[in-house]
Amino acid sequence: MPIRRLPPETVNRIAAGEVVERPASAVKELVENALDAGATRVEVQADGGGLTRILVADDGQGLTAAELPLAIERHATSKLVPDDAGDYDLLHIATLGFRGEALPSIGSVARLSISSRARGAAEAHAILVEAGAVGPVSPAAFPDPHGARVEVRDLFYATPARLKFMKSERSEAMAIAEEIKRQAMAHEAVSFALDLDGRRTIRLPAEAKGPLGRLARLSAIMGHEFSDNALALDHEREGVRLSGFAGLPTYNRGNAAHQYLFVNGRPVRDRLLQGALRAAYADFLARDRHPLAALYVELDTAYVDVNVHPAKAEVRFRDPGLVRGLIIGGLRHALAAAGHRASTTVASAALGGFRPGGGWTPAPSAAGYSAWRQGGWQSSGPGGALAAAIQSIPGLTEVSARAEPEWEPGLAEDSAPAPVFDPVDYPLGAARAQVHETYIVAQTRDGVVIVDQHAAHERLVYERMKTEMADGGVARQVLLLPEVVELDPAEADRVAAKADELAALGLMLEPFGPGAVLVREVPALLGETDVPGLVRDIADDLAENGQALALKERLADVCSTMACHGSVRAGRRLSAPEMNALLRQMEATPHSGQCNHGRPTYVELKLADIERLFGRR
Repeated sequence: MPIRRLPPETVNRIAAGEVVERPASAVKELVENALDAGATRVEVQADGGGLTRILVADDGQGLTAAELPLAIERHATSKLVPDDAGDYDLLHIATLGFRGEALPSIGSVARLSISSRARGAAEAHAILVEAGAVGPVSPAAFPDPHGARVEVRDLFYATPARLKFMKSERSEAMAIAEEIKRQAMAHEAVSFALDLDGRRTIRLPAEAKGPLGRLARLSAIMGHEFSDNALALDHEREGVRLSGFAGLPTYNRGNAAHQYLFVNGRPVRDRLLQGALRAAYADFLARDRHPLAALYVELDTAYVDVNVHPAKAEVRFRDPGLVRGLIIGGLRHALAAAGHRASTTVASAALGGFRPGGGWTPAPSAAGYSAWRQGGWQSSGPGGALAAAIQSIPGLTEVSARAEPEWEPGLAEDSAPAPVFDPVDYPLGAARAQVHETYIVAQTRDGVVIVDQHAAHERLVYERMKTEMADGGVARQVLLLPEVVELDPAEADRVAAKADELAALGLMLEPFGPGAVLVREVPALLGETDVPGLVRDIADDLAENGQALALKERLADVCSTMACHGSVRAGRRLSAPEMNALLRQMEATPHSGQCNHGRPTYVELKLADIERLFGRR
């Protein structure tokens, strides 16, 4: 079979299969063109999931009549400028697009029209492309002083087979909305609007450039709960800067869909982010829970290659270890600075379980109140669920009867002199009661804190064990018979290269010929363990993340289990000094707002919320 030169139309359709995978891909390319043109306003319309019609309008610098035919030629672009020798530098790409493939690829599989007025030009012009056939440039009406309007109709009509692989219109529309959100997160100073089938679904005004504007944009997209529970990051190392926001451990999700990474203003998908988040939150979340984060990495364009993916959805760092270490270190620093802080959604969920279903009913009469105090009054009506729930707590009255007289609140407050420092001014307040020998009820200046004593003490013990392990090293036990673990040669080399790091974690090994390592000692904490399985897990982690997460996680799991068994158990009665000591320890210990599995250790109810429950507000 002879070699043939493919015609340009076929070449463009092949390229379209890589560049324009679905309608959201076309929207991405057109929005990036608008941003590269200096737009401060981007408006997108999509009908029929983007297959029927896509319109992207912007107020960028626009195109002249002479530039319109070039814009739809393959590999024609204004974003790469030759040097004095005529060479084009692909190592310092500062624009989102640079290949000159998007418009010709879209025009080869759809009906594409471009109308534009260049900045300072008196007239606007338009050009039409249908399935690769280019029409003439003609004068056109254009409502704005400058900018461009790119309209795509009947996407993939020239390649009907591609339509069979599209999802439902709803799914394609959701993908377009997600793409607009990602671009809007990356460019907070640009206003974005999206209409789906004539209905405005996204409207994001321009925000001030910088951290505050970025947080406002993230709040508008990810919800106010994210901004209320976000930790700010701003770190720099060796010319790489990390900024952005990450959620508290107790503010998490069941999937990783809310994790975003932006590199030099470009939304990217990278396993590096998921691995770094997993490593940073390993001590705080169960494996099936995922944190929320929007992280921004800025570095010299020479140290990141953006020309490694057809759709530019991935990048390659020259030093991925540096970037990963910066992300993990920045996240851990932010989590440590959060102290005992817990997500505000914990209290919201707790209050939601107590709120009456049918609204507020008046408080009972004095006679009814006396009857209730004697245990004989049962509230009825829509508001009775709350009182019934309170009355049904079997340990509550017994706790009051057992309380030590000198500690019981309110007994001599009027006659005693005011203390210099009121314990309720502590962040977690002063202990007032213990319910079911499991939960500590503390009073703060403006509310109530309920603490799970077992979960809280488990976290405190775990943090202490981690500190002791870091200070004194991981104890090792010598294997009676050293064990040979066979691996792929590349895996064995990676594991052997990390021998010193693994030794610090208690795992002593050495190369044992090609494709094998010899394990002599293992961490004593692990006890009887599957040594080959552990080493293979470490090899997988090193290949994917560059760190031995498997060993660290197993050590953490053992410490967590030991902390669980060594902590105050539910059902143990605590004295007032013991409860207050636990509260003070929580305030002084980082990460004490959640247990080792990501569950909250305490819930804070503000007085205003409690008053609303009882109809006082």
